[in-house]
Amino acid sequence: MRQSYLKNAALLTVSDVGLRLAGMGLRIYLANALGGEGMGLYQLVLAVYSLFVTLATSGVSVASTRLMAEELTGSPARAKGMLLRLCGMAAALGGAAMGAQWILAEPAARWWLGDARAAAALRAGAFGMPFMAVAAVLRGFFVARQQVGANVASQAAEQLFRMGVMVAALELTQGQDVGARCAWVMAATAGGEMVSAGLMALFARREGTAAFGHDRSRAPLHAGRRIWEILWPVQGGRCLSSALHTAENMLAPACLTAYLGGQRSVAVTQYGCLKGMALPLMNFPFGLLGSLGVLLMPEITRAHIRADRVRLEALLRRMLRLTMYVSALVGAVFWVWGRPLTEALYGSAEPGGYLEILAPAMPLLYLESMVDGAMKGIGEQKAVFRYSVWDSILRIAGVMVLLPRWGMKGFLFVILLSSLFTCVSNTLHLVKAASIRPDWLGWLAGPAFAAGLAGLAGWGVRQGLTAWLAGGRVTQLAAVCAGAAVMTAVCLGAGWPLGLSEEVRAIWESRRQKPKVLDTGL
Repeated sequence: MRQSYLKNAALLTVSDVGLRLAGMGLRIYLANALGGEGMGLYQLVLAVYSLFVTLATSGVSVASTRLMAEELTGSPARAKGMLLRLCGMAAALGGAAMGAQWILAEPAARWWLGDARAAAALRAGAFGMPFMAVAAVLRGFFVARQQVGANVASQAAEQLFRMGVMVAALELTQGQDVGARCAWVMAATAGGEMVSAGLMALFARREGTAAFGHDRSRAPLHAGRRIWEILWPVQGGRCLSSALHTAENMLAPACLTAYLGGQRSVAVTQYGCLKGMALPLMNFPFGLLGSLGVLLMPEITRAHIRADRVRLEALLRRMLRLTMYVSALVGAVFWVWGRPLTEALYGSAEPGGYLEILAPAMPLLYLESMVDGAMKGIGEQKAVFRYSVWDSILRIAGVMVLLPRWGMKGFLFVILLSSLFTCVSNTLHLVKAASIRPDWLGWLAGPAFAAGLAGLAGWGVRQGLTAWLAGGRVTQLAAVCAGAAVMTAVCLGAGWPLGLSEEVRAIWESRRQKPKVLDTGL
């Protein structure tokens, strides 16, 4: 059954928020089960693991979504041939990444991370790479078909399996070495990827008849060249950026150790507090926008291919305005409620202090992520690659220069500066490449004004709920939720006459229109 754009967006938003809630709950559990040093080690493992994940999957989902959106408007047999080629390419990339991570686990742990305990975790996580890559292709296929049910179901099953195995393993290994416990966590991650890929394959087999008919697959025109043109700038840029990001994450604890006079365990604990506790909270609300970005990408691609400038400009304007309103509100919430939130979740105000400092960067972080996807949708992968490389180089330089002198203050300054650079560079390039007429007043002034009023209201609520904030975790969370609800209402009320109402009406009108589906040629 074909779903409308609005239903897809609602389903993706609800599922993504639900999965992020589950993931956030798991993060909180891990933080308490592993402790500060354990979370620091886990984050170091993820720094190397993410490099090989990038090798296996970066560009794969983008290529699948864009190429399948193109092929499904033509011959079903050629679309089937394209999907098979994409799956073969993904399996090869995933297998190469798995082998490389397994072989390099020991030297990476000893020489890159400076902690031999990470080797077992790296080996355990390697087995999920091929499954992750193939699942990414199949998810792109379903997005191109404008069907999100399979993606939601597979991701939910993956998360449930992963959570169940992690919790059981950590409960059974209490008191053991933190390296062994991190290895169980990564093994659960790999198992979850296997479950997800298996389900996606079953869903794709069932959907294949409707999408491709019963004809044998045919070779699509210039398949290799078209895949490579999308894959190499996206994968090349992400691999290089991931390598530089891994270098940054290896340097950060070392530079913090130098600032702290050789106290490695304290440095790893501070690193884990920022990377494992504060930043996941910052990324959690992105679920409100992530589904919008996933669904907009094929729409933006089709408008770009058809040279429909009116449609393209309308989509990009909507993306920019909604992103700014949501991210500005989230930044205001973290600025007001950062410390009470982390005290309730982690029993520590330290991550909340990081949230307060980074709150002004929330619009930059969210907008940069959305603009990144839009630029790929109009074929500007090379620009994304270029800005990403420069950003990583600047971050590494900042870590090496500032952290040994200023410690965590220097690290936070590097994050703020990086967010400003990438957001401004990518957004200006998108505006120019898509020939959009800038509406800086509507994109910036309106959201800033609405979020500012929400922040003032939030401070008032916080003063009124002082007694609740001094209570237990349940009353603290209740106070935070109440304050966030008031701030949301104020932001909506202030933003409604400043352009937010136009976007709501546009979304409502799209609900009343006939759902747009892809012409599969059947």
